[in-house]
Amino acid sequence: MPSAVVFIGPSLPPEEARTILSDAEYLPPAKRGDLTAAAASGAKVIVLIDGVFFQDRAVGHREILSAIRSGIKVVGSSSMGALRASEMDTLGMIGIGEIYRWYKDGKINADDEVGLVYDPETHTALSEPMVNIRASFAAAKEAAVISDEEEAELLRACKAIYYPDRTYRRVLRDAGIAEDTKSALALWLKTNAVDQKRHDAVECLKTVRGMV
Repeated sequence: MPSAVVFIGPSLPPEEARTILSDAEYLPPAKRGDLTAAAASGAKVIVLIDGVFFQDRAVGHREILSAIRSGIKVVGSSSMGALRASEMDTLGMIGIGEIYRWYKDGKINADDEVGLVYDPETHTALSEPMVNIRASFAAAKEAAVISDEEEAELLRACKAIYYPDRTYRRVLRDAGIAEDTKSALALWLKTNAVDQKRHDAVECLKTVRGMV
């Protein structure tokens, strides 16, 4: 069997992931019990990128710890993987990527930061995760499209929106900033929005490629 089992979906399509890490079995976003099954299948490396949050029972800490104790490398990044790695890196889980570091450093702490809704068949994202929105607004501020104060207001508006309803359009609608700034930002986002989850998933798979 392949050396690695990778749980992935909305963060990066499996067909693209395979071009980075070919020696892996790609499975849909993980739910409770899936890592236990992967460990039992003989995987040497388990990569947790995407996992369910509210649709089903989430991946448990105990099954991660059990896999680590059995000698399997467990790597987390991008989404559920980044969250779990920030909670369990002191116990041996390996965290990779900017989102993992944000959780680890306390910049973010809530599940809803990486939460989104997606098509259950294609795994295409149907809402925008707040971590991507954060990264995009930080880049917009650096490009002088928005100010510090406007970034703070945009993030406040974003946080107030229930995670399945988060889109750039909705955040811009709800934020209390000038209309001309909203227009300029909307135009800038069309070509410059940051997909931080994707970036982290790519970084993670490249790192794992070196492991296997």
